[in-house]
Amino acid sequence: MRLVLTGSGASRGMALGRARLQQPSRYLVDERPLPADEVEAEVERLKRAIEIARDELAALRDKLHGSMAREVAEFIDAHSLMLADRELTSGIYELVRQGRYRASAALKLQRDRLVAVFEAMDDPYLRSRKEDIEHVIARVQAGLLREASSEERKLAARVGEILVSDSVAPAELVPLAEHGVLGVVQTAGSRVSHGAILARSLHLPMVVAAHDALGAIQDDDLVLIDGEAGEVIVHPAAPDLARYRAWQRDSLQRSKQLALLADRDTRTRDGVAIALYANAESATDIALARASGAAGIGLYRTEFLFMQRREPPSEDEQFQAYCDVVLGMGGLPVTIRTLDLGADKADASGLTLDDEDNPALGVRGVRLSLRHPQLMRTQLRAILRASAFGPVRVLVPMVCAAEEMSQMRVLLRDCARDLRSAGHEIADNVELGAMIEVPAAAIALPSMIRKLDFVAIGTNDLVQYTLAIDRNNDHLADLYDPLHPAVLRLLAQTITTAQRAGKRVSLCGEMAGDRRYTALLLALGLTDFSMHPGVLLEVRELIATLDRGELRKHTAALLRAPTRERIERVITRMHAP
Repeated sequence: MRLVLTGSGASRGMALGRARLQQPSRYLVDERPLPADEVEAEVERLKRAIEIARDELAALRDKLHGSMAREVAEFIDAHSLMLADRELTSGIYELVRQGRYRASAALKLQRDRLVAVFEAMDDPYLRSRKEDIEHVIARVQAGLLREASSEERKLAARVGEILVSDSVAPAELVPLAEHGVLGVVQTAGSRVSHGAILARSLHLPMVVAAHDALGAIQDDDLVLIDGEAGEVIVHPAAPDLARYRAWQRDSLQRSKQLALLADRDTRTRDGVAIALYANAESATDIALARASGAAGIGLYRTEFLFMQRREPPSEDEQFQAYCDVVLGMGGLPVTIRTLDLGADKADASGLTLDDEDNPALGVRGVRLSLRHPQLMRTQLRAILRASAFGPVRVLVPMVCAAEEMSQMRVLLRDCARDLRSAGHEIADNVELGAMIEVPAAAIALPSMIRKLDFVAIGTNDLVQYTLAIDRNNDHLADLYDPLHPAVLRLLAQTITTAQRAGKRVSLCGEMAGDRRYTALLLALGLTDFSMHPGVLLEVRELIATLDRGELRKHTAALLRAPTRERIERVITRMHAP
């Protein structure tokens, strides 16, 4: 029977496929005792499921290439080693043979035992490995379920899969996309979480906060997801499939139409030049940025070089990655953001940090860098070496005070001096800028601006910290509001302060690529945008229809508006013909 689930659209596009549930605790576990005459058949069933999981990982490993391979290979290899571990598999077989557990119950019991062992470990890195155990067991559980019908497996292989999960770690999304997953449905999360941002980078349709999905969807159900409307349709009917086919045709036609804008300048209707940069974190993003005619890379995220590793990447490894980006942009400027990890992700990168009750307010971004100067020196040296191959700028995240930028300036200068002494060729001048994503930085910018070469506004965190709302908490999604009067005033103040000081200011949060806010940002004075490359041509198309001079006449009214409702009224007038 057709069922429509609603959530929040996190990554645009539609996808049709067979559901694949990924949540160990939600798998149906058969607790009935196993008759003696069924023991060996159940062991064979379990062996087949483990073999399916091994084959899946091997096939995925073979598909990896380039920078993606560096980022996720260790993650895949660790899971493959676990599946080959005799202690793990023999323990499961023993539960079936001696304990008379059915396969699903034996897997669950073994998972619970191993997770308890890892949770009791003192070493934070080893403690964090319990997630790998859960993922491996979940993959075998999925193999058991897919054993149910070979015809269903053939159909699933033909139409592709839609992943349904409580949440998906960002590091998992790349291998999932490489493995042919067509879309993602999460019961939790928000459209501004890092996972959602990465899904958009991978052009992977995603719906988050679909709270009933794991209870309402079964493995191999046919599912249609609409990443823009935030809809999940289980067992879609003929009209749904017709709408999907129409979307496919329209999407192809729209892509051809937008491609004509790739070589055009970005100008408003009244002739004002606007710079559209791209956010990036993969080789695919770089290629798309070039194809879309981006002015450069306004934000290159470096976190994925550090994830799913036993130790941080070396200077040479980072240099190669940054050099690939710089060369890939063919002489256009590349802004590389220094490491933005906190205690919630550090263990997965080979770093060891104390647990924090609230990592979002803890040791992250520049705070982490200044507490681990050798880690920062390694990254800065790699960035500086890449600057020999094209224009590079260094962007520092989570800045709150001028003193932090002074310390970063000293580190950058020392690294440049050491590299030159060692005979390395680097650029004569590498600009250093701050990411304005904390209200304190926006308010203190007038006294800090002299220490900066440029400014980048990160609206995702600026909204979160200004409104004291966790942007990953789907229960507060309706309160996460970029149009809050306080947010608009901080944006306007930051843009004005930077421009008056003669410093470039760009906006690289999700607002930059959202067409609902384009006219608003132009009215606030913004001329440099940095966004996901997949939406760059759409924004260029819209900007060509807008008169910046007319929009600027509404600036005062926007900043005087006391409520979101009043702000929306002003925006409506701005769009009126």
